[in-house]
Amino acid sequence: MSVTLAPLPYAEDALEPIISAETIRYHYGKHHQGYVNKLNALIEGSEFDEMTLPEIVAQSDGTIFNNAAQAWNHEFYWNCMTPDPIPPSSKMQALIERDFGSFDAFKETFLSKASTLFGSGWCWLELDTTEQMIITQRSNADTPIAHRHKALLCCDVWEHAYYIDYRNERARYLERWFETIDWRFVASNIIEYYHDLTEPCKENSELCDYIDKLQEENEVRT
Repeated sequence: MSVTLAPLPYAEDALEPIISAETIRYHYGKHHQGYVNKLNALIEGSEFDEMTLPEIVAQSDGTIFNNAAQAWNHEFYWNCMTPDPIPPSSKMQALIERDFGSFDAFKETFLSKASTLFGSGWCWLELDTTEQMIITQRSNADTPIAHRHKALLCCDVWEHAYYIDYRNERARYLERWFETIDWRFVASNIIEYYHDLTEPCKENSELCDYIDKLQEENEVRT
């Protein structure tokens, strides 16, 4: 079973003028496709050949991990953006305020961490093992899956993600990228975490108190 390149959730030019069709063609059609191709060549006939992409990421290391994680990270990244963004729902906003104090504080922290990550990598919003949302800097191919965290949102800060449109101005790219966030997708990842639980929500779980309303709001906004 080979890993396939998932289709983009929008047209190549849908994110213009923030992210150009040219950037998408190179980033998705060359870089992302390249990771998928390399991964398939590496896993052919191996123990990973029948695994899903997340399973490969979770169980591999070295070159296989790097290509698998980059393939998964990119697929997740495309879904974090939308040509039709709307603000986070009231319950999503409440969760952000719970863990970061305010939406403005969240935005400032996320953009600061994304801007200051040394070299290449990713900035993530994750749900950690204590069910708190955290912002992380992860270098190169590192990914929340490797840390048993639930990925909620990510921004690609490898230079190929923005150089065509912004040259070396990472901070300007990040400010514009933030405008494209699909908060419905972010909320859906929290809801997915809840549905993937092997045990019912704990009585003292603050997160589970948010889930039903979050799901209701997300259905209305879809």
